[in-house]
Amino acid sequence: MISFFRKIRQKLLQQNRVTQYLAYAIGEIFLVVIGILIALQVNNWNESRKSRNFEQEILSLIDQNLSRDSSVIAAELQKALIANATTDSILDQVEKGVFEENLYVWMAKVIRFERFKSQSSGFEVLKSKGIDVISDKDLQIDLINYYDEVLFRLNQAILDVENSFNVDWIPVVKSEFYDFDYEDRLEPRNLEDFFKNPSHIVLFKMFQDNREGSISRMEIALAEISSLRTSIKNQLK
Repeated sequence: MISFFRKIRQKLLQQNRVTQYLAYAIGEIFLVVIGILIALQVNNWNESRKSRNFEQEILSLIDQNLSRDSSVIAAELQKALIANATTDSILDQVEKGVFEENLYVWMAKVIRFERFKSQSSGFEVLKSKGIDVISDKDLQIDLINYYDEVLFRLNQAILDVENSFNVDWIPVVKSEFYDFDYEDRLEPRNLEDFFKNPSHIVLFKMFQDNREGSISRMEIALAEISSLRTSIKNQLK
């Protein structure tokens, strides 16, 4: 094709038809420019398509991660709510002077801690590629807020409960209990004497108050996940 155009230009020069030669040369340049522009446009379209496909794939993975987070948090939230409600039942029964074996089971529901580890593989991949892969700027901000702020505060709140369990309760369990079956049964050496110790009642109240913080953070996280998944589903349509 190039040799064909060259022959035409040479023929025009040989015939001393300079004006036609210039017009032809300009036309040829114009065609080359148009060809380059079309090639660039096709390349840009391909890159845009690849970027959009990746965005869809990564958002789908993040949505799966968020679904798993939601399930785990909801389950742990339910346990935490039961624990705090059970604490009220324990304190109420003890205040009435009723020391029965149901307290063994109730204490096992209270003297425990919640566990949670976020599934963040999708967000980690996104960060490695660049958060601007997500075309929706508001969704970018919301994802960063969830993974860097909401989860941080949630993990801190859950860790506070675990630390309280290890620091406050484990020494008491070791010295005051002879049966410890985590989440199922806790039996003090002397049930009545145990609850007549004011420091033990204070422990229950402090632990309940500490757990309120994790309950609040779990509720915030669930609301944030719900909002995020709605936004992601709108992008996946």
